[in-house]
Amino acid sequence: MKNCDQFRERTEAYALGALDPEERVALEVHLASGCPECTKAVEEARWLISQLAYTAPEAAPSDMLKGRLLQTVRAEAQSQAKPHALPSKSAIPFWLLAGVAALVVFSIYSAWNTRRLHDEIREANNRAADLVQQRQKIEQELLLAKREATILMDPGSVNIALKGSDAQGPQLKAKWHSEWGVVVMGENIPMPSPHHVLQLWFIPKAPGKMPMPSMMVRPDANGRFVLLVSSPPESMDATKALAISEEPEGGSPWPTNPPRYSGGVS
Repeated sequence: MKNCDQFRERTEAYALGALDPEERVALEVHLASGCPECTKAVEEARWLISQLAYTAPEAAPSDMLKGRLLQTVRAEAQSQAKPHALPSKSAIPFWLLAGVAALVVFSIYSAWNTRRLHDEIREANNRAADLVQQRQKIEQELLLAKREATILMDPGSVNIALKGSDAQGPQLKAKWHSEWGVVVMGENIPMPSPHHVLQLWFIPKAPGKMPMPSMMVRPDANGRFVLLVSSPPESMDATKALAISEEPEGGSPWPTNPPRYSGGVS
């Protein structure tokens, strides 16, 4: 408010063109900042000065006055023809430069802070998605473990012995529950050839019907595996036997090798 009072005191002199260059530049910078009060004061001063010509009595100017006027016009024309020098840095108020610098710094900080917040939100969302996936995986594993335990422990499950082609070698055991599925287990089982797996087959009772492919597995380092089939391709009543053969990695639609293990379903 104090600055505005100081500038309004100079509006009449500014309208008359009687301000020093530094004062004129300071006032023009202040007007450029958009001060409505000082802008209105300058417009009123210019209007008042324009009306002074109508209040003066009519008189013919003297020859001396005419000469001075012509000299003033020529000097003004020469000054207009010369390029105007830009105001020096000292003519711009320090508070204006400090405000612009503060605004630039604040804008840079705001952009950096916004980007940082976006990164943190994205990382939090990724961690939440990973936790959801891990939880779903654990829940699925628990359901399968529960199903497997039910098949193994339920007295209604049917025991199936899968004998190997080598009578002296390890044998497989299977249990089939009519509602929960089939579990096949083995220990000390030789590892299949590289890029091969052990594939389970359901042999139908119906004559001429092809073996139906099922799950695949590779034993662990100790030759142990547990294979769970939640949804067998055939019912127990329609299945004659279970068999396991060595097949290329990814499985086969029909057996490509003789069975390594097989056992009839009672």
